[in-house]
Amino acid sequence: MISFKQLEAIYWVVKLGGFSQAAEKLHTTQSAISRRVQELESLLDTSLFDRSSRAARLTEKGQQTFAIAKRLLAQRDEAMEQLAQAQVVERRLRIGLTELTAMTWFPRLVGMMQVHHPRVVLEPDVDGSVTIRKRLLADEIDLAIVPDAEDDSRITKKAIGKVVSAWMCKPGMLPADRTLRLHELASHRILTQGSRSGAGLASENWFKSFGLTPKQSLPSNSIIAIIGMTVSGIGISPLPRDCLAPMVDLGLLQPLKVTPAIPDITYVAMSRSEQRSTLIDSTVLLAQECCDFTQVFQPGAIPADASAPPSY
Repeated sequence: MISFKQLEAIYWVVKLGGFSQAAEKLHTTQSAISRRVQELESLLDTSLFDRSSRAARLTEKGQQTFAIAKRLLAQRDEAMEQLAQAQVVERRLRIGLTELTAMTWFPRLVGMMQVHHPRVVLEPDVDGSVTIRKRLLADEIDLAIVPDAEDDSRITKKAIGKVVSAWMCKPGMLPADRTLRLHELASHRILTQGSRSGAGLASENWFKSFGLTPKQSLPSNSIIAIIGMTVSGIGISPLPRDCLAPMVDLGLLQPLKVTPAIPDITYVAMSRSEQRSTLIDSTVLLAQECCDFTQVFQPGAIPADASAPPSY
């Protein structure tokens, strides 16, 4: 196998005009340079230098080999320079997340990433969970934080937290002092996040599991829009209970008692199964620590007592 030492030998012999000059440049002996050239000639089964002349004159094959050596050595030096500067090179981590995550605890994750991985640049992409999942499989994002859905051997997932949901409406729209049956709920306009959202699909599938179909559905891909329409009395919607408690206290929303109760939504961090990454594993652990759907617009301040392990 051809080595860089052999390529260096022929390059510097030609560049400097002699074997002794090459030996001085490479801090070795002239005999070592001659041996490396002879090894290269043996591997290529041809002479690289015209030995009928006292000058280091290349044969036609030698000229071709010199050109290749020059290119390979330049590529090696460029690669070594980049590796030597790796400690200052930023890494980028593309994260797909839902609107609810973005408006609750994601700023906390950003703050924790600044502590533990200060040279990692996060690139958040907010969209519906179904779209995010497709983008993950298409290698357009590295990590997805979405409601749990069906299993897929192409995806590795880890639970990071839960959203407690509650049916809500405009105060006075429906009775708050009695428990409503699910078929009563289905007779009203239902506001959901639609088929692009894991939460929206969960709501649809929940009705179907009881053999019910809402009389009228109004989908939206924005939870902010759904909250606004619910406050305005346009319909009833399943919303995150805890983070909207302040709006309930202000009299803008009214939680409903419904049986059977709507199930909680488990959120997971997903990555492609073939993509094993220490950075992704570390980010998932931080997401588990930060995940908190009980408060909107959480501050992303860096904890004062956070200790930073080796960063990426």
